[in-house]
Amino acid sequence: MVRFSDLGIKPSLVESLSNEGIVEPFEVQIEAIPSALEGRDICCRAPTGSGKTLAFGLPLISRAKPAEPKRPTALILTPTRELAEQIRNVLDPLAWSYSQMKVLSIYGGSSYGRQIKALERGVEILVACPGRLLDLIERRALTLEEIDIVVLDEADRMADMGFMEPVCRIIDKCTSRPQMILFSATLDHEVSKLVRTYQDDPVKIEVGPEEISMDSMDHKFWSIKPHNKTEIAVKSVRRSGRSIIFCRTRAGVDRLSKEMQLDSVPLSSLHGGLNQKQRDRAMNKFSSGRSMVLIATDVAARGIDVEGINCVIHYDPPDDAKAYKHRSGRTARAGNSGVVISFVKKNEQRTYNRIQRAVGIRKRFTDPRPEELKKNEFTLVPSREGSGGDQQTKKRRSRRGRSRNSRRNKDRKFSDGQQKRSPRNNKNRRKGRGQKKRKADARP
Repeated sequence: MVRFSDLGIKPSLVESLSNEGIVEPFEVQIEAIPSALEGRDICCRAPTGSGKTLAFGLPLISRAKPAEPKRPTALILTPTRELAEQIRNVLDPLAWSYSQMKVLSIYGGSSYGRQIKALERGVEILVACPGRLLDLIERRALTLEEIDIVVLDEADRMADMGFMEPVCRIIDKCTSRPQMILFSATLDHEVSKLVRTYQDDPVKIEVGPEEISMDSMDHKFWSIKPHNKTEIAVKSVRRSGRSIIFCRTRAGVDRLSKEMQLDSVPLSSLHGGLNQKQRDRAMNKFSSGRSMVLIATDVAARGIDVEGINCVIHYDPPDDAKAYKHRSGRTARAGNSGVVISFVKKNEQRTYNRIQRAVGIRKRFTDPRPEELKKNEFTLVPSREGSGGDQQTKKRRSRRGRSRNSRRNKDRKFSDGQQKRSPRNNKNRRKGRGQKKRKADARP
């Protein structure tokens, strides 16, 4: 069996991996780590869930130089906030235990102040979304002049989202030619241009099938009337267990979430209209097993690695065949089976016919049969949100806080030369008001 020490990883970092329960490297790690440690450029095609975070993360931790304030030395670019936070959560404990190296994630929707203060303290590894990174550079919160290593994760996704021009601007701001490590599910079109422009004789690695395999999934296309969609979705996830349901719009996610909550389905909601804390909370709740179902827009179709998804439901049709593949690819991973269900209204049949031809499958439209789905058991992890004692403590603290604030506000009212009435006078005033009121309310 190949071990991380065989790949050139230092014993102290191997020990940190072992403490996290990581002992045996995956295929992509075996292929990529030795060349990355040598400083070679790498162009790797690998699907989400193949272990690529450690494939580029371990060489970064091993090779990144100590950083001065506002001058990080290694950069990881990602397309989404969720992926940036996921990478930080994996690398941060390893980097700190190895050499007290700091890892910071920056993205839109979160506090500028917190990110700027962290950069001022000094950060070795920066995990960033392109837009927020360029924004912070314009604010002079950091410079990329000390960046020796650049990682592009989910490069094809960044191309799909229109990030190639910002990515090129960011790379150009690295004054020295950095080592470039690129990971992507596909290596066509704009990604191949990126390789030709910025990589120098890269080591090419290919892991897994070129595209998401449709053969490992059980595809079902159910003809359905709009008013039955929620009922069928509830029955389907109750049998399938851990599931993801994709809607087209934010409003659709919110509406379906409210309807399924009425049926007591434990769920999380995820879309671009939520702030970052809400998005993190939703993903943590789903990945930890405190909810059984994730209802999301396509923001969750790529870059989210959650194990054990048994069912994907296209509640609304995807935009195209590529979106169908990436949505569906959340299930049937790592050799497991999974079911993909499309809810097809009458006016959507042509759309799904085109998608079927494009992805290479041919299935009939049938009546919904959720009772025939494979029954998967799901044990809900209890919520960590407070026991009774904790809630009482929070209430007591909040009351004390309000009491102090109210006293401060009252003092402030009487600060400009006004005199506070004594408690006795206030009591007399209240007593007098009550007497007048009773007198006025007297009936003959």
